Amino acid sequence: MKQTLLLIRHGETTWNREHRLPGQLPGIALTEEGRLQAASLAKALSTFPISTVVSSPLERARDTAQYLTSARNLALQFEPDLMDTNVGRWSGQVFEDLLRNDPAWKAYLHDPTIAPAGIETFPQVQQRVVNAVEHWRTLDDVGSYLAFVAHADVIKLLLAHYMRLDVQRAINLTVDNASVSVVQIDDAEHIRVVAISWTPRPGWLMPPLSEQESSE
Repeated sequence: MKQTLLLIRHGETTWNREHRLPGQLPGIALTEEGRLQAASLAKALSTFPISTVVSSPLERARDTAQYLTSARNLALQFEPDLMDTNVGRWSGQVFEDLLRNDPAWKAYLHDPTIAPAGIETFPQVQQRVVNAVEHWRTLDDVGSYLAFVAHADVIKLLLAHYMRLDVQRAINLTVDNASVSVVQIDDAEHIRVVAISWTPRPGWLMPPLSEQESSE
């Protein structure tokens, strides 16, 4: 069966604003802006005949996914293997502080195929998330338009897999909050990535603020 995969990142959270590394910590909710982003994306995707919605169980993904299912007669499915990267002791820390104070973090950014004990490498994350998506794709009655709601690293690594990129290059991809990346699969030999990090209002299209505006 030909299938289209919609790989959706959750909306903005307070930790995104604070540049904190969430990892797999629970209790990180969407901001008001994140809810608006999720609603806007769900509206933009309303013409897609989505047949199955599968979400990471973490709150930020779950709450984003509910905007997709609320307008459709679909049950929300949960997949623990779509959770964010387990970053162990780095969870909750601010990116800038880690860059200043932790050489191990800088080494991980340089080569995420190697990690300290208790922290997932990119190959480990990629293996679990690809296995999860491929498992759901082969189930009976999931249909041909599957939406997977997850996290930035998860989506980057799925895209790297389907684009046949080396896992280390996944870190160079950008996946915005409440964005959708689209993969079309005809069969194992015919896979096309037709969109990466599409949003109804892409932030990179915003014009730069003038000096007067930026000071207000």
